[in-house]
Amino acid sequence: MRIKILFVFLVISSVCKAQYSFSGYTNPEEGNRAVYLSIVEDYRKMTGVYSEQIIAKTSADATGYFEFKGNMLDTENRIYRIHIDSCSDIQQDVNHFNGYCADSEALLFIAKNTDTLKLPFSFGNQVFCRVESNNPKANAFVKIDSLKNDMRFAYGEFRSEANRKLNNKKWFKTLQYFGEALDEPLAELYIYTYLSDRSSDLHSYYVEDLKKNDYYNNLKTRLEGSYPNAPYTKQYANELNADRYMLAASNGETASNWNILLYSILGFSVLLNLVFLYQFWMRNTSKIEDLKAKLSKQEQVVLEHLLEDKTNKDIAEALFLSVSTVKSHTNNIYKKLNVQSRDDAKSLFIK
Repeated sequence: MRIKILFVFLVISSVCKAQYSFSGYTNPEEGNRAVYLSIVEDYRKMTGVYSEQIIAKTSADATGYFEFKGNMLDTENRIYRIHIDSCSDIQQDVNHFNGYCADSEALLFIAKNTDTLKLPFSFGNQVFCRVESNNPKANAFVKIDSLKNDMRFAYGEFRSEANRKLNNKKWFKTLQYFGEALDEPLAELYIYTYLSDRSSDLHSYYVEDLKKNDYYNNLKTRLEGSYPNAPYTKQYANELNADRYMLAASNGETASNWNILLYSILGFSVLLNLVFLYQFWMRNTSKIEDLKAKLSKQEQVVLEHLLEDKTNKDIAEALFLSVSTVKSHTNNIYKKLNVQSRDDAKSLFIK
């Protein structure tokens, strides 16, 4: 009995340990606002609010406290978002259509099903500025956002084209190195999304960097090693292939590659036709030899003259035979070849 009780206790303990708990505070002065938990499976939708990503909803109490808990999350790290939204349900359909909501505060973080995450108030009752978690990767996005704020300050110091270009070059590499140093591929994806955004000034640096930097292949390898089954890994691989294809097309390499492919197909087709012709010739030659083997030596000689359209008299004179002997050989040839005339015989030996 004691063993059974101990077993049940261990099972319950293991189940309890498999639960997540994400809690924090909203600003109570702004009223009880709805709080949402979302899972981000498309890293191009990490910023913004998308209703299809929402997996749970709760409300903050009078003190602003809220909590999400359960055991339904993935056992591996994934990207999640908690956001506070004061839009009404009717307004959400309009405001969130393109992932935009002016009256929303959000936090991205990395977590799994066994994690505890706390979002306490920071200075001045600011929300979502500090992350406390048993998962050391949880606050990677907060660190990146902090660095991006430093970047914005550097850009704003001198609003000139020269300053912007210098900062573009500097911060592109700074962000890339920072992401790699975090030792978390999901955090690197957050930076990659920002650097490769087509609407960003940094996109041109990304295009040039893609031509010569092995970083992107290495990131793909890190994602495949850490998250082989996550949707982010396949999405990244597809995007990387698409960007490289467009890059090759812009350099004229695609047309050249297509020409090589077409010439290769043409050459293969010619070679294949030659093989077919050779095989046909071999089969036909074998067939002719088989037919001639049915005839005697004298009949084979007569056949050669028949195929040259010589008359019986011409054949008799050429072979020093009588015309009746030639006719006799001819009739034997027809019987052995199963034909009725010279034309039928000639049709068997056309190559």
